[in-house]
Amino acid sequence: MSAMTMKKATSMNQLLSIAGTAAAMLLFGSAQAAAPGVTGTSFGLTASPAYISQPDGQSVYSWGYACSSGGTAAPSTIAPPTAGACSGVMQIPGPTLIVTENTAFSVTLTNNLPTAAGNTSILFPGLTVTGTSSGTRGLLTQEAAPGTSVTYNLIASSAGTRAYYSGTQGDLQVEMGLYGAIIVLPATAQTGTGCHSGTVAHYVAPGNTAEADFRLAASAYDNPRTCYDREYMFQFSEMDPNIHETALAQVTAKTGCVAGAAGCSLEVPTEPYHPAYFMINGRSMPDDMDSNYAAQYPHQPYNGNPHMHPGELVLLRIIGQGRWQHPFHEHGNHVRILGRDGNLILASATAGEQNLAGPLLFTTTTTPGLAMDGIFQWTGKGLNWDAYGHNPASADVLAKLACTPDANGYNSVTTALNYYEWCQDHNKPMQALPFGDIAAGGPMTLPDPNIFANGPWYGGSPYLGPNATTRSTGPTGTTPPSGTIANSPTGEAGFAFMWHSHNEREITTNNIFPGGMLMMMLVDSREFQIDESN
Repeated sequence: MSAMTMKKATSMNQLLSIAGTAAAMLLFGSAQAAAPGVTGTSFGLTASPAYISQPDGQSVYSWGYACSSGGTAAPSTIAPPTAGACSGVMQIPGPTLIVTENTAFSVTLTNNLPTAAGNTSILFPGLTVTGTSSGTRGLLTQEAAPGTSVTYNLIASSAGTRAYYSGTQGDLQVEMGLYGAIIVLPATAQTGTGCHSGTVAHYVAPGNTAEADFRLAASAYDNPRTCYDREYMFQFSEMDPNIHETALAQVTAKTGCVAGAAGCSLEVPTEPYHPAYFMINGRSMPDDMDSNYAAQYPHQPYNGNPHMHPGELVLLRIIGQGRWQHPFHEHGNHVRILGRDGNLILASATAGEQNLAGPLLFTTTTTPGLAMDGIFQWTGKGLNWDAYGHNPASADVLAKLACTPDANGYNSVTTALNYYEWCQDHNKPMQALPFGDIAAGGPMTLPDPNIFANGPWYGGSPYLGPNATTRSTGPTGTTPPSGTIANSPTGEAGFAFMWHSHNEREITTNNIFPGGMLMMMLVDSREFQIDESN
């Protein structure tokens, strides 16, 4: 596959230009993301109400799960709030539960919802429920009546990502926010090709330390071909505020009623369904680009803002929550699907190894309840210019780095700034530069930046790294070809790719663009240290 396929829908072009999401953009500032959650073998979850925020200023009455006991924050390199990841604070999505393959664990659900909400429960699709204790019999599983608890004993027979959600009056309770994710880590650590231990020697810019390892494991499954360098969880859901407002009105009117008594139940219509909010991990753009555990979102701790360095294998853990399908489109490359609902997709064995057989997806369509794991990679291959701004005539030593191709044509020097550069484009200029000529790939002139993109999203340079423009033009050329720069010379200066729903309404918040299911994949030069801790 071409790692530089710039995938666009024609109808999106104008919106993409407005959002400043051209092929190469410079984003300033730092952001964090990963797949944070709680790990353990005995979890306590409490279903309770709270209000969540939206970028339009609305505070929406919702229900969610809180980790009330049993979990330890993971990964250890990401710090939760001082009170801890199991502080009993309701959140949407619910706490991400992290367990190990073939290890028994339990989840105790306590029902602290308003009495009129009635019973609640949890379904664990793809996991084996070996038994339950307490609770009352429900239509799909054991339920917890108001003020009581039920315990589910479970085991995961295969690694991968899965959903959990309410199994009681799902049209209302899932809509209100009772859903979450489970990550099952492989029982056997993989050490095959591409499996990094977190200590692999990569370029470290002067003044920086080596990057911390934010992965939960080295591989997604018990297969060396599922190894990865970074991972992110994305749960897609939508919200109809009319349903939430009606639920709040009825809960308020029935305050103090006795569970099971006549009239002590909610009669909230869930059709017709008109969602106004479209969320990734419980947040809408631009809120989803703030850090994990940001104080301004006490009930929405998980963000949606991925980072990577060129060539890295980025594991995407994707779940469709809610009621609608969401065709999510990852610009920059297709996503190689590894497995669905914990089922690794394999072809016949070759030379003792199984070949991955999952499809390459242009959009990762998130069917409600479906979970999938996939690999995204961006290398710069096919740009037809040197994204690192190399210039043999420059006085900057970093501008004269070599490119030593491996068997696949990528720079094999792991400790170099341009590790994994596509060597065929090495030293090719983007436009007319002192060392360039037409045969080398130039010249060309960039569009007016006011047409190309707007605001701080685009810095005017087609090069990767805060000092790449200077390197490419030599010691006297410090201004990007467009004549503008939004980034500090020592800032992040990465490429940005817009990741968004391909349903145009879903990239709005209450019909205002930009918003909803939209974020940026930031491709950072190795000069920039990606710090995903809070």
